[in-house]
Amino acid sequence: MNKISETILEINLDALAHNFSFLKNKLKANTLFLGVVKAFAYGSDMVTMAKELELLGADYLAVAYAKEGVLLRDAGIRLPILVLHPQPINFQEIIDRCLEPNIYSRKIFEEFEAVASQKNQKHYPIHVKFNTGLNRLGFTVKDVDWIASQLNQTTAVKIKTVFSHLAASEDLNEKAYSLGQIETFKKVSKNLSDNIGYQPIRHTLNTSGILNYPEAQFEMVRSGIGLHGYSNDSKIDLELKPIASLKTIISQLHKVEANESVGYNRAFTSNERRITATLPLGHADGIGRQYGGGNTYVFVNGAKAPIIGNVCMDMIMIDVTGITCKEGDEVLIFGGKASAEKFANTANSISYEILTAVSQRVKRIFVKT
Repeated sequence: MNKISETILEINLDALAHNFSFLKNKLKANTLFLGVVKAFAYGSDMVTMAKELELLGADYLAVAYAKEGVLLRDAGIRLPILVLHPQPINFQEIIDRCLEPNIYSRKIFEEFEAVASQKNQKHYPIHVKFNTGLNRLGFTVKDVDWIASQLNQTTAVKIKTVFSHLAASEDLNEKAYSLGQIETFKKVSKNLSDNIGYQPIRHTLNTSGILNYPEAQFEMVRSGIGLHGYSNDSKIDLELKPIASLKTIISQLHKVEANESVGYNRAFTSNERRITATLPLGHADGIGRQYGGGNTYVFVNGAKAPIIGNVCMDMIMIDVTGITCKEGDEVLIFGGKASAEKFANTANSISYEILTAVSQRVKRIFVKT
């Protein structure tokens, strides 16, 4: 292992390949795989992740916003890219860059169809989303006839996929609700295909859905967090490999006497002589203030060291009393068995949040054996 000299986010591409293979093996041979790479690929690196997924055999990619898709196109990514939350201001750019919008409302349909017609498009691929219970984005069941009538009046657009999103696919206590969503999706997608005369690709499963509802994989599935080594199931997590490790170094060690305080607002006061270490990352790097106060641990030479006091913008302080260490030693914030999920749980958060919070000023390092 190479010695580090600054804060880095190490991304293991072998672990990505392992996770992709693990998830693919849960699918039927002809089921398509969509890799979700929104939010800088869950805080890692969007372009590198997209290129790797392309090499691994992903069939589709998805981003949240058009500018993310443009970034991928500029990097040479040729896979079809679904834009999950397109905005009308970006419709022309979406077409110019061969991105494919999620059409989730009558307003969005009408405005995108108008732009596609103006640009003389023929059967431009769109994706139609139905709200089956998440109540976030999507058409309702009652919109099927309207959608079909609009499609019958234009040749500018054509539905490539129809999809939905489960609200609680990871929670088996909500199995009845999830099964209800799946049944609603079956009915609405069949109603739509009957009305338009062809069957678009269907997809409604995310990572947890792939694992808990394999019978509902339809023609395609989506995975984001699973590719990063997290499944929302502790047993499955043992079979996946977290791809990202956040590491830093000790900048300085301090001897803190009894009754001395550490950091802003004197949030930590020592009850005895202690040794603290200052690390060069803070809430500007994604380690929010909620991780201070002694509840969250990092690892110094394999030993747990609590984050004490208030997290600063660019620094955190940890208690290394009793830990053999020196200035310049490596510190693991999260990674591997010390997962981002475990780190996040100490502050009642989730892996998604801490992963996507890692600042872009943190250097990304890619490893592959």
